[in-house]
Amino acid sequence: MSDNQFLQGRNQVAERQLSAEDAARIQAQFFAQVYGWMAVGLALTGGIAMFAAGTPAIMEFVFGTRFVFIGLIIAELVIVGFLSARIFQWSRGQAQAAFIGYALLNGLTLSVIFLAYTADSIASTFFTTAIMFGVMSAFGYFTKSDLSGWGKLISMALIGLVIAMVVNMFWGNSTLNLLTSFVGVILFTALAAYDTQKLKQLAFLGVTEGEEMHDKASILGALTLYLDFVNLFLFLLRFFGRRR
Repeated sequence: MSDNQFLQGRNQVAERQLSAEDAARIQAQFFAQVYGWMAVGLALTGGIAMFAAGTPAIMEFVFGTRFVFIGLIIAELVIVGFLSARIFQWSRGQAQAAFIGYALLNGLTLSVIFLAYTADSIASTFFTTAIMFGVMSAFGYFTKSDLSGWGKLISMALIGLVIAMVVNMFWGNSTLNLLTSFVGVILFTALAAYDTQKLKQLAFLGVTEGEEMHDKASILGALTLYLDFVNLFLFLLRFFGRRR
């Protein structure tokens, strides 16, 4: 049994021991913290992306050679992998630093969109993403339906999407590009609801494991929803972004 499965089991026991009012209050407090950290991450990413796009020296450093850009992407993947797998073994400060570091690195790599698309279309797409994400996350939070059945379908769709995108990097087919963009929008819209409901179980770590574990769980939740939001934004940008 993994640490996450063990903690999830403890959370389910704690939830059953609480009144409905107390459980709802704890979950609301937890998600306020999750959305707060998510907002911080998005603000850092957007701020760094805009600053880098307006600074030729930074753009030359990041995109001047393929090795630097690939190195940054690898660093992001490593941070996400370790943060997702080992966050409960890290200290609260390490978890927060890793999340902030990832958001900053992602801002550097995403700065290219400010050179490829107009600022107005980026802003309008971000606003559209915020509405879609907000609606679906609220649905995942408030619905009484069990969305766990979506898990296998979403996993299969995600694997298929990644394979199709890799293939199209070499093929360059416009129809496949449009199809992957459409699938990406549907997939990450669904993930906003699915992940929100799944994260509700983490709210009770503060009850079973203490305040520090609660804070680390909120970072994990923020990272999960941050990734859903950013990916949804990037796929929507393929449809609504106006190129320079």
